[in-house]
Amino acid sequence: MEGVRGRRRLASVLLGVAGLAAILVLWWLGVAALARHNPLAAQFGPIAAVQTLPALVTEDRLLTHIGASLRRIGVGLAFALAIGAPLGFLIGRVRTLETALSPALQFLRMISPLSWMPIAVMSLGVGDPPVYFLLAFAAVWPIVMATASGVQQIDARWVQLGESLAATRAEMLWHIYVPGIAANVLTGVRVAIGVLWIVLVPAEMLGVSSGLGYLILDTRDRLAYSELMAVVLVIGALGFLLDAAARRLYRWFGMQ
Repeated sequence: MEGVRGRRRLASVLLGVAGLAAILVLWWLGVAALARHNPLAAQFGPIAAVQTLPALVTEDRLLTHIGASLRRIGVGLAFALAIGAPLGFLIGRVRTLETALSPALQFLRMISPLSWMPIAVMSLGVGDPPVYFLLAFAAVWPIVMATASGVQQIDARWVQLGESLAATRAEMLWHIYVPGIAANVLTGVRVAIGVLWIVLVPAEMLGVSSGLGYLILDTRDRLAYSELMAVVLVIGALGFLLDAAARRLYRWFGMQ
């Protein structure tokens, strides 16, 4: 049985690698076709991007920019969890509150976080605070909805059992509700991470002096297009690793 699972995992990994390789080949062929008419297009190719990565690390402090972006992701996600999980819990528990807040929350959820850029800058100034606000605003909605859904899906028999044992509110929360909604919250966190990573790059164009979004602007202004594409590769790779970590955490929790 373990041998079959091992072969399936290996086949899955190989298929994934083949898919990535196909994308790289298509990228290289597309750039090569464009370079016949415009030599500048060659700078946007995968080979040029990979070749310039060492210079990005040593000269442009790539690791510093990665650290700044990951810090902002962590702070934005922490704010979103601190707001979204309790709000989602209340919405899932109190039907009247759900009825009252659902229209407003759906309205706010449909507004692009980037639409708040001018207001965020005007209210919070430039630097990290408006970036944190935009990231938290983008990430809070998946967490709210996933948490509310998890609360509503908890088996009523577990709640009745806790009540019949005269469990306190704190005991009900930590022994019934938290284990019951944890998987849903982690699903919301995984979705939120994907949204955060998309919003991060334009959000880091709000007057900050570090981060991958800032580095995109810097390489564009210097006409260093091969470096720009290298940063794009780094953004994709880091986003993939963050999502993989979220999936692993979800699977680990599901095995507990």
